Amino acid sequence: MAKITVAESAGFCFGVNRAVNKVYELLESGKKVTTLGPIIHNPQMVKELEEKGVSICQTPEECQIDNILVIRSHGVEKSIYDRITSAGLEFEDATCPFVKKIHKIVKAQGEEGRTVLIAGDAAHPEVKGIIGHCVGNRYCFNSSEELEKLNALHPELENSPVCMVSQTTFSEKEWKKCLKIAKKVYTNSNFFDTICDATSKRQGEAEYLADKSDLMIVIGGRSSSNTAKLYELCLKKCPKTYLIETKEELNSEYLQDACNIGVTAGASTPARIIKEVLDTMTDMIKENNASESNFEAMLEENLKNFNTDQKVKGTVISVSPTEVCVDVGRKQTGIVTLEELTDDPTLKTSDICKVGDELELLILRTNDQEGQIFLSKKKIDSIKNWEKVGAAVESKEILSGVVVDINRGGVVVSVDGVRVFVPRSQATLRRNDDIESLLNQRVNLRITEVGDRRRVVGSIREVLAEERKAARDAFWSTIEVGKVYIGTVKSLTSYGAFVDIGGVDGMVHISELSWARIKHPSEVVNVGDTVEVYVKDIDKEKGKISLGYKKQEDNPWEIFKRDYHVGMDVEVRIISLVSFGAFARILPGIDGLIHISQICNRRIEKPADELKVNDVVTARITAIDLENKKISLSIRAIIEEQEAKNAAEAAESDNADVTLSTDEAPAEEAPVVEASAEEVKEPEAVEPETTGEAAE
Repeated sequence: MAKITVAESAGFCFGVNRAVNKVYELLESGKKVTTLGPIIHNPQMVKELEEKGVSICQTPEECQIDNILVIRSHGVEKSIYDRITSAGLEFEDATCPFVKKIHKIVKAQGEEGRTVLIAGDAAHPEVKGIIGHCVGNRYCFNSSEELEKLNALHPELENSPVCMVSQTTFSEKEWKKCLKIAKKVYTNSNFFDTICDATSKRQGEAEYLADKSDLMIVIGGRSSSNTAKLYELCLKKCPKTYLIETKEELNSEYLQDACNIGVTAGASTPARIIKEVLDTMTDMIKENNASESNFEAMLEENLKNFNTDQKVKGTVISVSPTEVCVDVGRKQTGIVTLEELTDDPTLKTSDICKVGDELELLILRTNDQEGQIFLSKKKIDSIKNWEKVGAAVESKEILSGVVVDINRGGVVVSVDGVRVFVPRSQATLRRNDDIESLLNQRVNLRITEVGDRRRVVGSIREVLAEERKAARDAFWSTIEVGKVYIGTVKSLTSYGAFVDIGGVDGMVHISELSWARIKHPSEVVNVGDTVEVYVKDIDKEKGKISLGYKKQEDNPWEIFKRDYHVGMDVEVRIISLVSFGAFARILPGIDGLIHISQICNRRIEKPADELKVNDVVTARITAIDLENKKISLSIRAIIEEQEAKNAAEAAESDNADVTLSTDEAPAEEAPVVEASAEEVKEPEAVEPETTGEAAE
């Protein structure tokens, strides 16, 4: 039987996955989304998004003003950002970080006076975006041959400063050739290897697989640059290489005589499409190798042809935690293990049957030496429930089952013994939600497809979306301005935080998160935080809710008005210096101005002569203008008051000394003493109280 090997790196790259998830997040938050060009080069993914209401425009001016414009992972020219701003559009930038890095490089290198050389397809959106961020001269080439022609046409570049970058999906082998040429020609050059690591890994894996395979399948959109490069690389190694977009293009003739089949996919190919192609290939291979089908496959193929020897009825004679013994009217003891009783890992044997129950069973194998016959109840249940599951496609009935397996493509749910495959994109409400936590959990789902070979596909997401819609409808019927909710922070943007308040997301604008000025919502809240918010405004027509988070009692101006007054001395921290004074922080969110004339009790040239940022000083509140939110402070007033106080205390001390000298004079008239001038000494600390006549 043919062996299929899938490249580990097949499918969405980081940048594409990030862009697609961003679109889904916006849709799930109730936004109207328009992408600037197709979000990725995959027609199936684009169609899926269009069905969900995502529109596409070619220019910013085509976007409706109430839609959010998403810039795709390829990035755009700087002029496009300017046009978006001029049009007053709200937008989300989903440009791949690796592409953004190239934009910064070419801008910086161009500003240094270097000519920018770009290895890539000039007609590709990514390269157009890179060109649009260049400053000064720039040239583009798509191969080592084109680079040599460029050198011949522009010999002046040989001694000029240049820099060379590449498109993120450029061929790594071709880049090395170009690099070798450039290093010989350009004497003053900077080289930046900007090929995405994922691209290098993807191309390397594809070549390796193609080299050891006799059939190579490349899955991806034909308009995708990186998919086309994968096809070219594989074709050189494996002549039997085919490029397909979907399972419908897979021809069973491709698989004839193939022993080793390699599969890879472009960076914009959804995992769902890869899984569908692999499932179809597996079915084709099984059909071509029917004789090698395993027992379960043959069982499913011949479910309608069971004879009475394969189906038996048995009576339960004992129940243990691991198995059930049954009497099937034969000499052997019938054994039904827990694994063959049910697919539901949450059930025990005692939950399913008890002694005396009659069960319909399927014979798996007989061990005459041990005197045992092994039976299965779940396979019979599966056969019986096929009709119910098949009917659920038309009836849209919601079924319940347990997740019994998780794989790369999605999850497997056991619904009454029928294994239902749920693609990853349909396993959770949001595409980037963790599916590992679903294992062994009971879920509700709807059957979406039943294949000819009893392949059943379902959707958990569809049911969750309906439940969410019902919750939304109930929510919108009770919401009102001022109502308080306990919500969960779902995502953060530069302009605010989105909070789930019961199946509906509302936005807390960054200005509503804190009374103090903050640069990003993450300074106050994080994704996953439980927060108390209140409704500030409702737009039911657009489905938008504005939420408040900061509370009036925490308003620093209310605190200031209550606790502070003119004439009060406060300890403040200097936060900035300007030519006319210094701004000082009184409370978080409350600043006052110390005018240059109020910093010191003498004239100074500039505030920095006396103060520096982060100094903690004591200042007096001299004026409060609550209407305009202005506060005047003075250090000088405190200094002058202290000086006046010191002077008053000094004067009081002098007066006290004079009074003391007068009080201590004898009541009698002092005798006249004759003495020479040298013997007369001036009293210490006080003015002499004796008259001039007495001194003589």
